[in-house]
Amino acid sequence: MPKNKLNSEQRFIRNLLIGFFSALFIVFVLAMTALFQTLTTYPNASDLPSVTIQSCYDGDTCTTTEGEKIRLACIDTPELRGKKADLITAKTARDYLNELVAGSTVTIRRITEDRHGRTVAELSKGPMNIQEHLVEKSFASIYERYSSQCEWSKQ
Repeated sequence: MPKNKLNSEQRFIRNLLIGFFSALFIVFVLAMTALFQTLTTYPNASDLPSVTIQSCYDGDTCTTTEGEKIRLACIDTPELRGKKADLITAKTARDYLNELVAGSTVTIRRITEDRHGRTVAELSKGPMNIQEHLVEKSFASIYERYSSQCEWSKQ
């Protein structure tokens, strides 16, 4: 009988290892594909256009000096009006956002237009993502329904 012939237990272990490493390789390829797509489709802030913010109406809506109304993507802040109005926290969020961006030139990543005709976009001031910063400072929360529009809010 040849010495290199495997018994059934050895064949089982070999096949198990082959299956495990095949699955590991597939997961690696999928992860690298996802990473490559993210790196190639998500623009750098330096590649984005810029706008100058005139003022912010509330904690998640600003107007540019050109008159473009911008709804900050992926976040929600307290309302100034309506049934769910929370005036104190809404004004605090608005005032903080105005201090942060009013009169400043920021980069903008336009995503879509909402039902009110506003541009839905991400804003950055230097290396700071404005929406992410507002969430970190507790002036805003992640708007789960639309969080897939922003890389930072998926984490």
